[in-house]
Amino acid sequence: MGLRFASLGSGSKGNGTLVASGDQCLLVDCGFTIKETERRMARLGLTPADLSAILVTHEHSDHLSGVAPLARRYGLPVYLTPGTLRARDIGKLPEVHLIEGHQPFNVADIRITPVAVPHDAREAAQFVFRSSGSSLGLLTDLGTVTPHVEAHFGGCDALVLEANHDPQMLAQGPYPPSLKRRVGGAYGHLSNQQAAGFLQRVGYEQLQHLVVAHISEKNNTLELARSAMADMLESVENCIFACQQEGFDWLAVEARG
Repeated sequence: MGLRFASLGSGSKGNGTLVASGDQCLLVDCGFTIKETERRMARLGLTPADLSAILVTHEHSDHLSGVAPLARRYGLPVYLTPGTLRARDIGKLPEVHLIEGHQPFNVADIRITPVAVPHDAREAAQFVFRSSGSSLGLLTDLGTVTPHVEAHFGGCDALVLEANHDPQMLAQGPYPPSLKRRVGGAYGHLSNQQAAGFLQRVGYEQLQHLVVAHISEKNNTLELARSAMADMLESVENCIFACQQEGFDWLAVEARG
């Protein structure tokens, strides 16, 4: 049995992604209250008691705010980089595993490779998951696609990829100038065009699922994101756009060969 994945929600108001293989289930980030996390997981047929662990990408509130309360309530181990742990005082955690040197590690039979990304956080990491011959990449919250990122995320069977903003909408939008510079800068978020360029460089024909995620509600539209990736979307087996309220339902990644 290969990997399965689903989203509790994707966007600046809260993020959480479930990654499962067999009877193991991981939650990557939690930007929701315990009550809201329970509600969103119930929609996907699970409770937090079904989780094996929580992984954290970085310390921004839309990814971290619910991690410690959920871990304490349900006694869950938390995996994160030392920089992310030191970035904010999140209180006592029942069990901490530090991701050292961005070396691969296992949670049960799920092999996880942390990948350093340029983002305005202390020690941000995104993840590639492998299990039973299938692979999944989660790639959001980065301002630049580096050769290091391309080397790790090329060839995935499924990919969750950020297309956060349209540069023109961002420039003309309501954000103050400092926030516009941060979002559109080298340590901010990927634009539609950056996401499309990444797909062109690393290849996309092999993707079983492409999930376009972390779409700004103020600086982007689904139509603009689709237009930027139009040529590629026709070649991907299944392409969906994650939303803040609903996330997306379970998707199965079939093993290759």
